Amino acid sequence: MVLDTKAPDKKTILEQVKVIAVVGLSRRESRAGYYVPAYMHAAGYRIIPVNPYLDEAFGEKAYPDLLSIPEPVDMVVIFRRSEDVPPVVDEAIEIGAKVVWMQLGIVNEEAAVKARAAGLQVIMNSCVMVDHQRLFGGF
Repeated sequence: MVLDTKAPDKKTILEQVKVIAVVGLSRRESRAGYYVPAYMHAAGYRIIPVNPYLDEAFGEKAYPDLLSIPEPVDMVVIFRRSEDVPPVVDEAIEIGAKVVWMQLGIVNEEAAVKARAAGLQVIMNSCVMVDHQRLFGGF
């Protein structure tokens, strides 16, 4: 997957990514950390859960951190507090992810600068589900 390094184009990103690691995927169906990845899974993306307290979700084994995932990941979606983002971005860089997507309400400029410097595209303060629905009309 080759993505343009200019300003992130959400439509291009969502057309090109296939494997999404979700850091902070929740077991509680009422939380955005569950229903947003559930939507993306239903839309055809492979969702790899990253949560040390889960065994699996959406038919996929859960991992305690990004470094434990034994295969390539296209995009990392973050459901963690803004102050908890830097180590997640460090791991995203280390595993060779192409995109870091911080969900609605999550902003960390320092981590974004570091990710961009490493060649990753960065989306902050934006819901991947809402953007997918807006750009593709749902599924």
